[in-house]
Amino acid sequence: MDTRFREGEVIVRREMLDGREWLVYPVRVTGDDEHALAVYLAQGTPLTFGRGDFRWGPHAWLEFAHVWQSSGVLQLQRPGEGYAVWGRWDSGELREWYVNFQAPYARTEHGFDTLDHELDLVIPADGSPYRWKDVEHFEERVRTGGFTNREAAAVRAAAARVVDLVERGECWWERWREWAPPAGWDVPAPVALTDGSPPAAP
Repeated sequence: MDTRFREGEVIVRREMLDGREWLVYPVRVTGDDEHALAVYLAQGTPLTFGRGDFRWGPHAWLEFAHVWQSSGVLQLQRPGEGYAVWGRWDSGELREWYVNFQAPYARTEHGFDTLDHELDLVIPADGSPYRWKDVEHFEERVRTGGFTNREAAAVRAAAARVVDLVERGECWWERWREWAPPAGWDVPAPVALTDGSPPAAP
């Protein structure tokens, strides 16, 4: 699906596990071209969780309030890449770039599909050394068969590519450093599951 989304348009980000919706929420498009799909996840955005049994079990966020609780984040993803870069700001100042390793995104009629792959890389905005996050969660998922060997290898390869970009100073996401959400962007409405089942209860 090659249709570009319009700036300001509300679309749906779905995490798909076992061929079903595991986590679904609305985001607002900040840019969409051949280089990257950029979307904004606003603080307070409602989160919808899939029901039933999943091979990874229930989503870890189910025990919390079903809204995005931290400050808004800009999510940047490039076609074919196994990661997204999330920009996090505090009081208008960029705090960090948060690299979320995930399945390469696939466009849908209403947004895009992906799946979080546990592993993360935190790159402080002040130039401090980067640090890994959730390595133990990723390795435990690999150990228990949550990822195939091929999937695990793909995540590690994506991680190596990002580290190489950072160490060579080729951080393509830096052009978004001064970005800020336009005034008047409200929090989007909840997104229903497409299979018609009610969302998981808080």
